[in-house]
Amino acid sequence: MVRAPGADVTGELLAVRRLEAWYGESHVLHGVDLDIRPGEVVTLLGRNGAGKTTTLRAVMGLVGRRAGSIRYAGRELIGVRPDVIARAGIGYCPEERGIFASLDVTENLMLPPVVRPGGLSIAEIHDLFPNLKERAGSQGTKLSGGEQQMLAIARILRTGAKLLLLDEPSEGLAPVIVQQIGRMIREIKARGFTVLLVEQNFRFAQTVADRHYVMEHGRIVDMVANAELASSLDRLHQYLGV
Repeated sequence: MVRAPGADVTGELLAVRRLEAWYGESHVLHGVDLDIRPGEVVTLLGRNGAGKTTTLRAVMGLVGRRAGSIRYAGRELIGVRPDVIARAGIGYCPEERGIFASLDVTENLMLPPVVRPGGLSIAEIHDLFPNLKERAGSQGTKLSGGEQQMLAIARILRTGAKLLLLDEPSEGLAPVIVQQIGRMIREIKARGFTVLLVEQNFRFAQTVADRHYVMEHGRIVDMVANAELASSLDRLHQYLGV
């Protein structure tokens, strides 16, 4: 069997097993198990406080303590520093976006270093995000929420990261901008990127994802393929309260 580029011997790009995570004395994740194959878009669904953001931060090594196993392209990441994890090819876009207000769009784009080959060029980023080309000289404080979200994601795409961890990219955005973000996620999937997406907007998630993991109280409690959504809506409504 031919392996996909970057995949583990079992076929996963990211394989999380029995993941535990703590902030100080607060035990947040309680044995999370999930898999992502190369080229997939996978969502983490769940109510506030379920552990979705902490799962992303734990993959990046940004929690106080981790236990269990996180394997990326066959490499164990437990015990590895966040900067080394980033250089391995994982990019994290937090909910707060992290745009530098004093820098313009191009300066924000160029700020993170290229960590691996295969990132998008500025020209490719401008093709994917025409708004950013138009606003190239605008400072971060002048951008709309949707433009800031596009910039935060574009910045990662330039670095060469192949797995993108996106935390609530649709949060607080107008419906027309959410549609643009959805088109962008589908486009980067078509270009071979892999995405783990935290979302509370279930209707948005179903337009972009291959599969959905559901979290409750720091655990994965269900997994639903996008093709099975119609037959699983009652179950998901009970989990999510929607």
